[in-house]
Amino acid sequence: MLDRILIYGTMAGLAVGAMLYATTAAPWGMPHGYLGMLIGYTTMLIALSLVFVGIKRQRDDAGGGVIGFWPAFGMGLGISLVAGIFYVLAWELAQATTASGFIESYTAALMADKKASGASAAELARYAAEMRAFETQYRDPLFRLPMTFAEIFPVGVLVSLVSAGLLRNPRFMPARRNRVPA
Repeated sequence: MLDRILIYGTMAGLAVGAMLYATTAAPWGMPHGYLGMLIGYTTMLIALSLVFVGIKRQRDDAGGGVIGFWPAFGMGLGISLVAGIFYVLAWELAQATTASGFIESYTAALMADKKASGASAAELARYAAEMRAFETQYRDPLFRLPMTFAEIFPVGVLVSLVSAGLLRNPRFMPARRNRVPA
């Protein structure tokens, strides 16, 4: 099971990490707001579909078509953990090798949204101080790394729950056996 966790977790992590790096390194910059979330979470869901594939392969190949909920869920969490590590590493690589200035552009976009919402001068000043404090925190890897991991891992937990719930039923997508016609 561990070999499948590592294989499928690595594949999922490379897929989501490559897209993360590509959007960060893009010349037009990383999209913020709803578009950025849509791209990011769609990519995560597509990459983490390998949780389902990995559990199904384990069930069909090693389990003889049967897997319990908890072993399936544990395997899904393992794949998600490995994928999450790759995701964090891709983000760190993107931050180190691109001139994206993510945190500065992110906080500037939040400030512009606050200003556009009609906030008073006092509210804007208070919010600007919060954003400066957030920028300082974000530069600390002990703050940034778990925060980045927390973007993808809950998605992996949900995909693992759904996959384990579906695949514990041996009648759901049963393994196809190569049959030779008589």
